[in-house]
Amino acid sequence: MTESRPVRVRFAPSPTGDMHIGGVRTAMFNWLFARRHGGKFILRIEDTDQERFKEGSLDGILEGLKWVGLEWDEGPDVGGPYGPYIQSQRVELYQQWAQWLLDHDKAYKAYETPDELELIDKTLQRTGKRGYDRRGRHLSDADRARYEAEGRKPVVRFKIPLEGDTVVNDLVRGPISVKNEQLADLVLLKSDGFPTYHLANVVDDHFMEISHILRAEEWISTAPIHKLLYDAFGWEMPQIAHVPVILKQSGKGKMSKRDEGAAISYFINGGYIPEAVVNYLCNVGWSYNQFDAEGKEIQIFSKEDAAKVFDVTRVTPTGTKFDLVKLNWLNGEYIRRMEPIKLAKYLRPYLQEAGYEVNVDVLIKLIPIVRERLKTLKDIVQVAGFMFKETITVDNPELLIPKKATAEQTLQVLQIAHDLLAGLPEFTVHAMEEALRPQAEKLGLNAGQFFSPIRAAVTGQTVSPPLFETLEIIGREVTLERLKNAIALMETQQVK
Repeated sequence: MTESRPVRVRFAPSPTGDMHIGGVRTAMFNWLFARRHGGKFILRIEDTDQERFKEGSLDGILEGLKWVGLEWDEGPDVGGPYGPYIQSQRVELYQQWAQWLLDHDKAYKAYETPDELELIDKTLQRTGKRGYDRRGRHLSDADRARYEAEGRKPVVRFKIPLEGDTVVNDLVRGPISVKNEQLADLVLLKSDGFPTYHLANVVDDHFMEISHILRAEEWISTAPIHKLLYDAFGWEMPQIAHVPVILKQSGKGKMSKRDEGAAISYFINGGYIPEAVVNYLCNVGWSYNQFDAEGKEIQIFSKEDAAKVFDVTRVTPTGTKFDLVKLNWLNGEYIRRMEPIKLAKYLRPYLQEAGYEVNVDVLIKLIPIVRERLKTLKDIVQVAGFMFKETITVDNPELLIPKKATAEQTLQVLQIAHDLLAGLPEFTVHAMEEALRPQAEKLGLNAGQFFSPIRAAVTGQTVSPPLFETLEIIGREVTLERLKNAIALMETQQVK
């Protein structure tokens, strides 16, 4: 597959909005392929569609790719021998090669206005066709001169061969064949002098010496046209593979920008570990397919591990549904495997964003008892934000009273807990458990009824990490103060 020339692949996004997760997956496949074959991974920005250009999108692309750890060997920010790597900075090159096609009768100028093109399309629809009727091929010099005198600015259209078939061998799908007569004379150079995707793409891939193209399935219909363009120029076409789209989690069709998790920013801002997202995407349209010594499929692996075995011919030609539940599980696995000191660095910004002053030592102690409850890093705020509050104020006594227990029983539990915890020689998990657990039976309460008021009083929540471990980290002084506040609430307010 790669013997004829050095492997050079590119990811070429357009800065038209938030970066789609499918684009990240395509970039990753290119990166894996390059690393698998000791080649180069190039980032090229295709911004020739100025009408769709969105300010800030380029920064978002760079941020997203860097976040998932895909470092490129050449690109707009790092340079390289084939730059510039932003298409709007290469317009003269495209114009030069559009003129070459005109000079060699491989293209022609067409002068139709938008209204005329719309009328042509409607006329063709009556015969079951769409697009353009190639009338520009047959203009005389006098016709062209007249249009020029009227001030019309022409487009340059590719003169598709009208006979024969064009075959492109797709590394994922096999041969793609189309009759040339079914192809349209597509615009290569617009009237404003900017190229279309087709011309810029082919010219750039040639002059950047791209050896393999791994791109999204949505471009598959353009492959035969691009093959004909390469032939017209007398250039060798790179080998090509069209990777499948990512499908909606539910329902039918491609995952759209409106779907949950469709943009990489969802994961950057949503508390995901970059390595977990990469790990998951490796199995969307491809599979790692490696097994441990016991014959179990390996679920957790790095992109470097994947690069060692990546084979583009094993990419599936059919789309795969995006599974956020599976990704959340995988993200949780990465959280659970991370060293506490490193995980604390990931968690701290989310707590700070929620307004908490974070004691890192407390956070590190907390991690072993909360990590099992975290699917995303953001979950730390709900699970353990109370640990970083200076005070916990329970205003509603109903929060303290468990189901099928009375206000009197609740007050009794809080008083017993306060007195026993105050008198412990050591404020440890073992000591607290030995002191408190027998008290539930003495009061005729089950464990849930006994410990629920203590939990609510100290954490302000009915659900928390393991209670005794939490109390030990909070410390005796704060625990007793919060219990005292809860006791005062129960004593001073009448509960019906």
